[in-house]
Amino acid sequence: MNKKRNIISTNVYKLHAGSTEISPFHDFYANENTILRICAGRFFAHYNGEDVSAAYWSLRRNAAIFDVPERPIEISGPESISFLNLIFTRDVATLRVGRGFYVLACTPDGGILMDGILFKLSKDRFWFVQPDGDILTWLLAHKSNYDIHLSDPQSRVLQLQGPTSFKILHEASNGEITENFKYFDSGFFKIADQNVYISRTGWTGELGYEIYTLKGQTNYQLLWSHLFKIGENFGLTFSSMQAMNIRRIEAGIFDSGGDFDINTSPYEMGLEKFIDFKKKKFIGKKALHRVNKNKKILGIMSGAVIPAKGDTVFHGKKEIGRITTGAYSPFFDSGIGYLKLNTKIPPSNKKITMLSKTAGWTTCNYTKLPFYDCEKILARSLI
Repeated sequence: MNKKRNIISTNVYKLHAGSTEISPFHDFYANENTILRICAGRFFAHYNGEDVSAAYWSLRRNAAIFDVPERPIEISGPESISFLNLIFTRDVATLRVGRGFYVLACTPDGGILMDGILFKLSKDRFWFVQPDGDILTWLLAHKSNYDIHLSDPQSRVLQLQGPTSFKILHEASNGEITENFKYFDSGFFKIADQNVYISRTGWTGELGYEIYTLKGQTNYQLLWSHLFKIGENFGLTFSSMQAMNIRRIEAGIFDSGGDFDINTSPYEMGLEKFIDFKKKKFIGKKALHRVNKNKKILGIMSGAVIPAKGDTVFHGKKEIGRITTGAYSPFFDSGIGYLKLNTKIPPSNKKITMLSKTAGWTTCNYTKLPFYDCEKILARSLI
């Protein structure tokens, strides 16, 4: 007789049917409380048993390392710039070697297919770092008329984020990372005699760096141990995605596929500054001239309830939108999240209410994004 199993549905996470990679850093931090999820075909620590508020403040006051699932894709060849200018809305010809910038890929209808960071490693060699989804199929579908090569560099990514991250990386790199390594700069370096690619970027809104391993050139154990040995003097901790998610919401950073999808235009997300209409062509250009130009994303705050994806927001009796994401912010001591509008922005002097799926009705306030540090001073400075 088969014994009936009691499975708690909230502990089961849906996985896509593509590749599934365990991180080579996994064994350095995993414990009996670790919960894994998957993005871009890679498992990551969704939760690691830590005190989330303590991890958040460690990120804000010192530094934290995150083992993230981002997946770089390499685009190379003599026509790589022309090809990437077709795929992305920004003018890739303006990107210099040793720099990166934020890019959007749109559908022919003007919806956002994916966002990410594009780095220029050399004259005809680029990395596009995708957060999730399947951009490779899209690239393959459009490459036939271009002399380019697509490949997987098999790079794993660590994010070192927080106010002391520069001091840690400066010492860990034997002084190779200096004050002159600016926001969105990138390049090849050595840490513990291991070859890596480093960018001054991140997903937290804090001062931070991303460390990309290089296939056959990076010993994961040596890299990890060296970073934490140096980091001991600077309050370095490991954190799951929990603290990072809180900070990215506070910083107004969007989650591809979560906060927007192919039915959302860049204008609705306030991302129109990343469209260069001076380019001769790119996928979605004609449609973007015609789409509604009204911004439809706001921040929302509730002192009583943590907003959750799918919660409904009302102005009076009229539904005005739904929550795309939410978290508790220790900084604000409040629930915060993103409100995606389906109508015009309500008057600023009017109260709005949220119907939480778990807590019922509550009053809340809305604000422009980001919730603070609009000029990205934290990420741009070394203080």
